[in-house]
Amino acid sequence: MDPLILTGIIVVLVILFLILFFTFIPIGLWISAIAAGVRVGLFTLVGMRIRRVVPSRIVNPMIKAVKAGLDVAINKLEAHYLAGGNVDRVINALIAAQRADIPLVFERAAAIDLAGRDVLQAVQMSVNPRVIETPVVAAIAKDGIELRAKARVTVRANIDRLVGGAGEETVIARVGEGIVTTVGSAASHKAVLENPDLISRTVLAKGLDAGTAFEILSIDIADVDVGRNIGAQLQMDQAEADKRIAQAKAEERRAMAVAREQEMQAAVQEMRAKVVEAEAEVPRAMAEAFRNGRLGVMDYYNMQNVVADTNMRDTIANSGKTPPKDDSARPTR
Repeated sequence: MDPLILTGIIVVLVILFLILFFTFIPIGLWISAIAAGVRVGLFTLVGMRIRRVVPSRIVNPMIKAVKAGLDVAINKLEAHYLAGGNVDRVINALIAAQRADIPLVFERAAAIDLAGRDVLQAVQMSVNPRVIETPVVAAIAKDGIELRAKARVTVRANIDRLVGGAGEETVIARVGEGIVTTVGSAASHKAVLENPDLISRTVLAKGLDAGTAFEILSIDIADVDVGRNIGAQLQMDQAEADKRIAQAKAEERRAMAVAREQEMQAAVQEMRAKVVEAEAEVPRAMAEAFRNGRLGVMDYYNMQNVVADTNMRDTIANSGKTPPKDDSARPTR
């Protein structure tokens, strides 16, 4: 084989070996760690590569921790990384807590980070409290007037309760419940409008931060507006309902009266039928009396004269009365 070709092959192999070596073993990162005073061996970095850990994600936070004076073992950082945590954020939170003189150890910070909370933001909130603005809460006083209130809650993160503590939604819900309770127990909406701090004192005294990841510093009522007159609306609705009930009962009574009238008309027709039937028996009885000899001809004529006289008297009595006018017979133009 040509010596030049052999030399070229050897050079290429050496270059590939160096590329793989420096890629697999981060010499630059190891030199940076040594220069910063962090004792980490090459075999430790190789082990990180084998365990599929990015060495820079461990070594760089370790350098920051050493420079800040924190005593953190590199194995704990690697274990937190393998557990899915954010090592850099945890170290930043520990440094911020140390500067703010907040007692926070690595295990607590790692637990908060693995719980899904931003531990750095929690430390910053402990130093600089946060203001949470609640949505508009509608409440009704005893006089039926609706009040719409909005509150601003100043909270500070409680490091000891970040793991397992309730979040902002719980605080907002409890504050809203306290506003509704306070306004609902007021005899008049005017008392609440005159003293809005009554809501703040009452709600703050309930201990709303129990079981939450925050410590409530103050509750300030930002705005109180008068809403609808719910009491009057309810009375109007009740009056309308009573009106409909009364109309239904009146309609029921009217229907019963109409049915009773129909029954009486039917009874009258039935009695008239009986009268007609009884009158039909009179000629038969008279004929039977003629046949039996209990009624003579003169008796019959006398009875007819009495009937004729009675009809004449009725005609004379009705002759002085004015007959009712019939408008239907009037000619139209």
